[in-house]
Amino acid sequence: MLRAALIGLPSSGKSTIFQLMTSAKDASKGKGDVAIGISKVPDARLDTLTAMYNPRKRVPATVEFTDIIAPARTGAQALVDVAGYKNADALVHVVRAFRDESIAHPSGSVNPARDAQAMEDELILADLGVAERRLERIERDLKKGKSAELEKERDLVQRCQRALEAGTPLRALQLAGDDLKRLRGFQLLSAKPLLLVINLDEADVAAAGADIERAAEKTGLTDFLAHAATKAVALCAKIELEIAQLEGEDATAFLADLGLTESGLDRVIRTTYDLLGYISFFTVGEDECRAWSIARGTAALLAAGEIHTDIQRGFIRAEVVAYDALIARGSMTTCREHGEVRLEGKEYVVQDGDIINFRHAT
Repeated sequence: MLRAALIGLPSSGKSTIFQLMTSAKDASKGKGDVAIGISKVPDARLDTLTAMYNPRKRVPATVEFTDIIAPARTGAQALVDVAGYKNADALVHVVRAFRDESIAHPSGSVNPARDAQAMEDELILADLGVAERRLERIERDLKKGKSAELEKERDLVQRCQRALEAGTPLRALQLAGDDLKRLRGFQLLSAKPLLLVINLDEADVAAAGADIERAAEKTGLTDFLAHAATKAVALCAKIELEIAQLEGEDATAFLADLGLTESGLDRVIRTTYDLLGYISFFTVGEDECRAWSIARGTAALLAAGEIHTDIQRGFIRAEVVAYDALIARGSMTTCREHGEVRLEGKEYVVQDGDIINFRHAT
C-alpha cells in the first residue's frame, strides 16, 4: 500500500480535503488522534477497460492518506511523534491561500510562501536532530573498532547534516542506491517527496484553472516549487465541497464552467501517485479488471509477485500488450492476430499501462 501523510497549519483546509478524498467517514476527535483513509487513484484507462470487459469487479489502484486530527502540537514535532507519518512514503502539505476574515490564520495573515517555508524549516530541524544523534552513536561505535560500513554511513550522515544546516531538505540531494538504503531506517521527513496543495479562493481557481504555474506565481510559490521532488496542485476546498454534493453529469458541468476537466481532489490523488514514482499495469477479464501499483522500473517477475507470490514462484512468461494497442484493436484476440501480444521474460521492465497475463506453473 502506498502511503502519504497530510500536513498543514490549522485552518488551512487540510482535514476538509482529507475527508473529501478518502473513505474515512467518522474521524476520531481526540487530540493527537490519527485518521487513515483510502483514496482510489483516478485512471481513465481502467474505466475504458471496464467498459470493454464488463467485469463483475473493478479494482483501482489506491493510496493511503493519514491525517492528524487536532494535534496537541503542530508542525514537524507532531509528525515525528506519530508512526503513521514517519512511515509515509510522501508528505502532502496543504497551504492556505484563501482569504476569509471569519477564519483566523494562526500567523495573523495569509502568506502561502511563508507557510510553505516555515513547515519546510521544521522538517529540516527535526531531521537535523536525528542526524546529530546518529552521528554521536556512530562515533562511539567506531571508537570500539573500525568498520567500513559504519564509515560509509558516517560520511553519508555528515553530508546530510551539512545540507540540513544550510537549510536544504534532504529530498534535494536526490539520494539513490546504497545511500538511500542506508537512510531508509531513519525515516527522515525532509527526504520524503513533497506535494503542495495550494488551497485557493474560488475566484483564483476560476482565473488559474489547473495551471499550476499561474497559481504558483500568484501565491509566491514559484521558487519553492523549483526544489527537487516537489510538486503542486491548486484547488479550492470550498468548491470541492460543492462538487462532492453533485451527481456525475452536474459535477462535470460545474467543472467545465471553471475551465477544468477533473476535480482538484482527483489531481491531488493522481499527482501523489506520480510523485511516489509509481505506475499501473492492468489485468483484465470477465471476473475482474484491476490496476496494480508498482514502482517505475519494476521487472515482470516482481510485478507478478504483486498479484500473488505463487505466480512469482512459478513464473514462466508474461503475455503483454500495450494499452493503446488493445484499445485500437478492440480485443486481445485481434491483438494476437496482428502480433501485438508479446511474450516477455522475468527481466522485462513493465511499462505504464501494460495489460499483462502471467503464465505460471501451479
